[in-house]
Amino acid sequence: MSSNNHLVATASALEESTAPRSEASVTEPVDIPAPAPSETAAGGVAVDTRNGIEVTDLDIYYSKFLAVEGVSMTINPRSITALIGPSGCGKSTFLRSLNRMHEVIDGAYVRGSVVINGNDLYGPGVDPVAVRRKIGMVFQRPNPFPTMSIFDNVIAGHKLNSKRMKRSETEDLVEKSLKSANLWKEVKDRLDKPGSGLSGGQQQRLCIARAIATSPDVLLMDEPCSALDPISTLAIEELMLELKNDYTIVIVTHNMQQAARVSNRTGFFSIAGTGKPGNLIEMNSTEKIFSNPTQQETQDYVTGRFG
Repeated sequence: MSSNNHLVATASALEESTAPRSEASVTEPVDIPAPAPSETAAGGVAVDTRNGIEVTDLDIYYSKFLAVEGVSMTINPRSITALIGPSGCGKSTFLRSLNRMHEVIDGAYVRGSVVINGNDLYGPGVDPVAVRRKIGMVFQRPNPFPTMSIFDNVIAGHKLNSKRMKRSETEDLVEKSLKSANLWKEVKDRLDKPGSGLSGGQQQRLCIARAIATSPDVLLMDEPCSALDPISTLAIEELMLELKNDYTIVIVTHNMQQAARVSNRTGFFSIAGTGKPGNLIEMNSTEKIFSNPTQQETQDYVTGRFG
């Protein structure tokens, strides 16, 4: 994927109206309905199930090549789900399929379903652009728009996806988004300065603020700390732990210590060999995955025997 597509995706897909559709899509696109109300469990206790994701029998193709095969998993709402595994096993491809970002590559499509709030993201007529507005994405390397100020970086996606706002409303949204990304105090006196002039960790938090500004239900993060120093990594991890109170978060990471520190559940992906599809080997609570996995292959990976 080109760097331009990465920039577009991180700002909640500013120009994906031209992205290829899956085999299931039709001519007239439809939007994604708002989340349904919370469910009530036995005993009258309210259980908020909004913005959880149910993946069933998902196969991901690039033209004739089957990249990821038969993934079924439940992603719990308002929690952090980590995806781990060796390079090339399909973690990032799977992550991008959760908001249809993989479709920016010509010929990409899926079979199976990804359901959020009762809506199949690959159902007939579902607009990929609408999906990307509700499921934001932050990529491996911080990528603020280089010609834009900090202020304009935050508001870029919202401006192109929403109605015109008054200046005061825009200022309030920028402040709220930067505060949510724990960046406001550091940049509030230089909002007119280029976003590219921030440090690496600040740039990544700026990208998170940009995603938050579009009011998504879910945040996807593809190795968000791999290009950062340990101090910046700690800041991002602390931010993720705060954001999970409001968002469903799915991260891909090669740092198993990071997965153990921040995630509630972990999915382990692997691959049988070059040219073979990636598979989900095991998914469970993070504590169980790292202390007592059910699959020997998982045990070998988390103990460093391979990968």
